[in-house]
Amino acid sequence: MSAVFRINELRDHLGDEVTVRAWVMTTRSSGKIGFVVLRDGTGYLQAVVLKKEVEPSLWESFKELTLETAVQVRGTARDDERAPGGVELTVTGIEVLATSPDFPITPKEHGTAFLFEHRHLWLRSRRQVAIMRVRHEVVSAIRDFLNEREFVLVDTPILTGAIGESAGTLFETEYFDLGSAYLAQTGQLYLEAAAAALGRVYCFGPTFRAEKSKTRRHLAEFWMVEPEAAWLDSDDNMRLQEDFVSYIVGRCLERRAEDLKELDRDTASLERVTPPFHRISYSDAITRLGELGKDIQWGQDLGADEEIALSDTYDRPVFVYNYPRAVRAFYMKQNPEDPRTVLNNDLLAPEGVGEIIGGSQREDDHDRLLERIRELYLPEEPYGWYLDLRKYGTFVHSGFGLGVERTVAWICGIPHIREAIAFPRMMTRLYP
Repeated sequence: MSAVFRINELRDHLGDEVTVRAWVMTTRSSGKIGFVVLRDGTGYLQAVVLKKEVEPSLWESFKELTLETAVQVRGTARDDERAPGGVELTVTGIEVLATSPDFPITPKEHGTAFLFEHRHLWLRSRRQVAIMRVRHEVVSAIRDFLNEREFVLVDTPILTGAIGESAGTLFETEYFDLGSAYLAQTGQLYLEAAAAALGRVYCFGPTFRAEKSKTRRHLAEFWMVEPEAAWLDSDDNMRLQEDFVSYIVGRCLERRAEDLKELDRDTASLERVTPPFHRISYSDAITRLGELGKDIQWGQDLGADEEIALSDTYDRPVFVYNYPRAVRAFYMKQNPEDPRTVLNNDLLAPEGVGEIIGGSQREDDHDRLLERIRELYLPEEPYGWYLDLRKYGTFVHSGFGLGVERTVAWICGIPHIREAIAFPRMMTRLYP
């Protein structure tokens, strides 16, 4: 028996007889030579069956292979730059481990609805594998960046009694005898408490928004990383964000070049993602948008169209900062230089992506925060603990949230974030 290796290990075993366990992607034959392309999750491998050099039973086994058949293939690994992965396998044995009759996703064109109905199988395609590998790298880079800068992971509740964002986007459920609980929109409020204990913290997990939106930028369940840091003001916060995003993009360019190539991603724009990023105040952004023909007045929030129009005038991500207080969350710190605004920012990515980060300096004044809670008619009792943070050693602090799916979609150059997560949850989809 030859040793079993994964496809990405074969380059270290050229000339050896090896065994690979994998799934069949394609087969073709000239009548005398058979070719089968295999995948095992680590890469792709072309295996060659020479009819005159193998037993008739092996040739028959090859001819019966179908798309997604699970096989164990034995042969000699050889160097071949033309082959997928640069390695070719000269086959001496094929064992079918599980057949795959009538696999529903074929090389023909399928509609989006069909593909998402078969998402559990569509994930096996080369494109989807490449996207998931880029996503893996984004997640790994996020953790490495924060670990290197001594941020401590704090797992915040998914079930919560406190509203972090708009009350209109909450998933609500009954919580025993305590009334209503909500699926978390953010872990930020809890992170602020943890930052007073640990200085630099972050949470990383699923986030839920019950927005009745069918746009290409929205999911009902998505993943978000939220760093929070003591002693960082709004300017410090933006510097951290640009370092963070540049690090993530750089890691993907370095380690996922083949996957980006598989996606036909032009990486020239990604190579420009280095600090410093552009910055424009909300007020100046409104003026700029007017010059671009957008009908938006000071005091209105920027929508997707405005974000994209604005970001597309820059060669790399751009910060829009100091939005009107009326269109931003209650916890953002009032701007002392212009009380109509808050010390916050959105980070807009180019190429039609728009916002990938929302961040702010937090309001650290107890009375002003309480006033804001009352102004928005929020129930005071659920925020009692949050207000306590401003009573006992209050401190300057800031943080932000980065949406993983939007970031992955941007780096991959895909138009809709539903492909940036394995099993998307949208208004119209809860299956599979």
